[in-house]
Amino acid sequence: MAKVTFITQSNDEITVEAESGSVMQLAVENGIEGIDGDCGGVCSCATCHVYVAPEHQHKIGAASEIEQDMLSLDDNVNEYSRLCCQIDVSDEIDGIILTVAV
Repeated sequence: MAKVTFITQSNDEITVEAESGSVMQLAVENGIEGIDGDCGGVCSCATCHVYVAPEHQHKIGAASEIEQDMLSLDDNVNEYSRLCCQIDVSDEIDGIILTVAV
């Protein structure tokens, strides 16, 4: 079971948990403001853009080339940007903090 904390654009902290799936699915299922997941998780829309807390970067590894290409189309990208559809729920990400991108 992994706990994931989302910090919304309204600065609300919402912690949810799951055993499997993608972090984007977890966010959509729990109504996290700002995570739309319009493409259904196939890395083609960037409507699940989040910033990974710097201290948790090591939990998720590097973005794939496809993910990096999609992020390059977003104006609000920084070094902590990820698409949460590309982050799998697992024990390794337990406790991760993600801020919903502006």
